Amino acid sequence: MTVFLVGAGPGEPDLLTVKAANLLRRADVVVHDRLVSPEILALAPPWAELVDVGKRPGGSVQQAGINEVLVELGARFECVVRLKGGDPHVFGRAAEELIALGNAGIACEVVPGISSALAAPAAVGIPLTTRLAASGFTVVTAHQDPATDRSLDWEALARLGTTLVILMGAARAAAFRDRLIAGGMDPLTPVAIITDATLSTMRETRLRLGELGVEPVANPSVIVIGAVASLDLRSFASARLEAMS
Repeated sequence: MTVFLVGAGPGEPDLLTVKAANLLRRADVVVHDRLVSPEILALAPPWAELVDVGKRPGGSVQQAGINEVLVELGARFECVVRLKGGDPHVFGRAAEELIALGNAGIACEVVPGISSALAAPAAVGIPLTTRLAASGFTVVTAHQDPATDRSLDWEALARLGTTLVILMGAARAAAFRDRLIAGGMDPLTPVAIITDATLSTMRETRLRLGELGVEPVANPSVIVIGAVASLDLRSFASARLEAMS
């Protein structure tokens, strides 16, 4: 009996790993997040039980409750797939679930997935790093654990000089905009907002840091801040494909 903590990738079914797809096809139970698409869930066999434990704004299943569900199901079924958007270890709380399962004596395994932090910029032609503009990138979440006193030092992030990728930041865009500008980041710094990354409903907004949060940011969105957010290399890729055809 094993619980597999599987990354579902950024949304498009073709971006699942082969291992993730194979596990879904033989799962007895799939415990899934809110943002996992119906097309991905459809890979599970018809007899598989689907358990929705997705976290939603304004109210959701608490993490302790999810841990209890996984322990209970892991003790009963041969193959339990805990399906998480993106990668399980990128703000996916996989560590907490691994600890709970391990303490209960239930075998578990992590199957990596493509994080939206990487996929969303790529989908709109933004290179997170390039020798022309950025030598590194930093990924953060705008949501910290309310049970701890840890908080991000936005002023320090403003001074890093790397591409900044913010996940789960839609509701707090104006707040961290102000913190970054207060920390010395230029209000004219390019920003890209990518909503529903890799899906047919994907849309993007390009603006400047000083404009971020003036209009509501849709959820779920990935926010990219830095010089590379002004780039769109999709036209170069299209031109090369046309030349090869």
